[in-house]
Amino acid sequence: MAVTTAIAIYFVLWWVVLFAVLPFGVRSQQESGSFAQGTDPGAPSVASIAKRLAWNTVVTGIVFAIGATIYIYRLVSLNDLGTLWGLLG
Repeated sequence: MAVTTAIAIYFVLWWVVLFAVLPFGVRSQQESGSFAQGTDPGAPSVASIAKRLAWNTVVTGIVFAIGATIYIYRLVSLNDLGTLWGLLG
């Protein structure tokens, strides 16, 4: 796998995983009982974006490492996937 391809795949994975990691542990203002004037009650009471971005980077690194290992060592082929999904006989 070329370095530029790996970087592109990591970048796309990072954004996909971000949307999966972002809602973990969020408490809304309504749940915590502290409302800021003029905000939606469903807005997070503490955003902690830097912490979430750091966790996102770690999780993405793990997912990327697993995918790269599968690709490099050819652990799963397209024929295997076709058979798994019932496309091949």
